[in-house]
Amino acid sequence: MFYRMLAIILMLVGVTFAVPVSAQIAVIVNPANSVALTSDELTRLFTGRSSALTAVNLAESSPLRSEFDEKGVGRSSAQLKAHWSKLMFTGKGTPPTELATEAEVLAYVAQNPNAIGYVNAASVTAAVKVALTLD
Repeated sequence: MFYRMLAIILMLVGVTFAVPVSAQIAVIVNPANSVALTSDELTRLFTGRSSALTAVNLAESSPLRSEFDEKGVGRSSAQLKAHWSKLMFTGKGTPPTELATEAEVLAYVAQNPNAIGYVNAASVTAAVKVALTLD
């Protein structure tokens, strides 16, 4: 009886602390945009080293944003925050505009031909074009 109860407790603990599955991230642009996007260009766009497109970010509190920072830009959110703080302090750059929700990112990109953003791949609509997918 004791071992059975222990097994049930361990199973519940395992389910409780299961690692969340990461989302597939779609980097999106306006359908009128014919950009051929590489991962290097994506990094340049979201670190201010390229202004070919206008980048938009999800809010800092969004879990998808920290996942994008890691997968898309190759830096942690803290590293990117420090990077942008330095650029703003020296007057050499302004971070991407932050939007609160994926719906706002979709709407912004759909209305702006030079915009680039990202959403969960499951959220993509026909109003935008997927330029790159991050697993």
